[in-house]
Amino acid sequence: MTNAEIAATFDHVADLLEYQGSNVFRVRAYRNASRTIGSMVESLQTVRRDPDRALTDLEGIGADLAAKIETLLDTGRLPLLTDLEKQVPKVVFDLMRVPGLGPKKVKVLVDALGIDSLDALERACRDGRVQDVKGFGPKTQAMILENIAFAKNPEHTRLLWSEADGIATELVAWMRRCPDARQVEAAGSWRRGRETIGDLDLVVDSDAPAAVMDHLERWPECAGVLLRGDTKTSIRGPKDVQIDLRVVETASFGAALQYFTGSKEHNVRLRSRARERGLTINEYGVHRLEAGASVDDPRTKGRRVAGRTEEEVYEAVGLPWIPPELREGGNEIDRAERGELPVLVEITDIRGDLHMHTNATDGEDTLAEMVRAAVARGLSYIAITDHGQRVTMAHGLDRKRLLKQWDEIDRLNESLAADGSPPIVVLKGIEVDMLEKGGLDLPDDVLARADWVVASLHYGQNQPRERITARIVEAIENPFVRVIGHPTGRLINRRPPYDVDIEAVIEAAAHTGTFLEINANPWRLDLDDKHAAAAKKAGVKLVISTDAHSTRGLDVMRCGVLQARRAGLEKHDVANTRTLADLETLMAKKG
Repeated sequence: MTNAEIAATFDHVADLLEYQGSNVFRVRAYRNASRTIGSMVESLQTVRRDPDRALTDLEGIGADLAAKIETLLDTGRLPLLTDLEKQVPKVVFDLMRVPGLGPKKVKVLVDALGIDSLDALERACRDGRVQDVKGFGPKTQAMILENIAFAKNPEHTRLLWSEADGIATELVAWMRRCPDARQVEAAGSWRRGRETIGDLDLVVDSDAPAAVMDHLERWPECAGVLLRGDTKTSIRGPKDVQIDLRVVETASFGAALQYFTGSKEHNVRLRSRARERGLTINEYGVHRLEAGASVDDPRTKGRRVAGRTEEEVYEAVGLPWIPPELREGGNEIDRAERGELPVLVEITDIRGDLHMHTNATDGEDTLAEMVRAAVARGLSYIAITDHGQRVTMAHGLDRKRLLKQWDEIDRLNESLAADGSPPIVVLKGIEVDMLEKGGLDLPDDVLARADWVVASLHYGQNQPRERITARIVEAIENPFVRVIGHPTGRLINRRPPYDVDIEAVIEAAAHTGTFLEINANPWRLDLDDKHAAAAKKAGVKLVISTDAHSTRGLDVMRCGVLQARRAGLEKHDVANTRTLADLETLMAKKG
């Protein structure tokens, strides 16, 4: 099993234990283990095979959890989870997909109203029965009713890109070990960097398709063969994802990679452009059409003019190569023709990370540990942005505790600079909360002493559109707020964005010079690509930050960069690609 699958298994166990009313510490142990494993880049299997290491070396993993990890790695199953699933009604799993319904609330609804399906829950809301259950009320009932459609949407059952990436990475590595495979690449929506992935596409260059397909079926993660032909096969992989393999010859590899990367809309426009030039494009290459030929009749196609590489395919129709992240059927072909394709931001362009937490609030690691991890990743500056006092569930910082932390950061910076040029500069930051009635949860005289202030909205997310928008705009207009964190509040597959006039938010940010965040957490990726592109167009600078709650969390920066690339962002559009001195100059322009 992959790390993502094991993390999801432990999270599922925690849900079921919580539903049953199990000991809170036991539930928390599984939650913490899920968080630790889910944020790891290194495979658990690699840790396990290292004779000098043990699974119990991982934070929060004791002997019992380590044994369960080994069971999952060996068998792909966890007996405890099987037992729990037998004890809990199946409807519980559907109900917990409704944003705002955790295990405890679901338990109350099942016991009090006999809810046995999402449809039954919807009827109970419309009949007004949910609001009469103790602990709910009219507002909660309205929220549940609104979110049932979200839970029913099949789009929200897809894998996160980061989950699919773990599978794709392991799969490509396995296939490249096949002696009959010359080139191996993953394609489809994974390659385009979509936020969620329905299935995985793999393109292999080989003269021995049967041997390649045999190798795929021997992959330890293969859960079954769905179909098999002469040059293509489909299997069921981890997390029940379908994996489609196409085997092509070298002369067609670039054409197949382009074709199966998509998107469908992009390919339709590319084929239309080819027809205007007397060409036809498919997964086998770019061919010249003979006089009077039909584009749909393969017997009338002339010689192949391109197909070995993607660059050849695009060049054949008079275009430069288009990055996969832009191939969504928008204006990318027109821009390519005009020579206006953006030079997309790269992970290596990022100089600083400006949103992270320590164990002073809800993070797992200390200030010093976060700094060391940032140095190891080559960052030249970071901002420590623990929560303000309103976020009581995270033990948010009041004035006294915050100023004490800032004194510690001052001493740390002095120590780092003791021998000359410091390896990193730590900014004194805070993530303040936008209060439901307006204002921020720390006063301006405190914020004035900060190097970096993130303002976020964590409470009152069901307020009316006008109220939420006003709260965010007020924060944008505060002279000490540098950036708005996760501006729409969504959690992919878990919670829809709150109702906010994002155009008004972008306009206010452009007017004041306040930055907007692309939160790189794979569950957030907020702003999304369309809103980030709109912010760029309005002249707003974006900040890509990890919102890391552990040292491992710093590694999700690449997810945020991928989102920025889908938005067409270039290096100069992203504030934290600048040196610290240039960033400070940019911040000074806030009006």
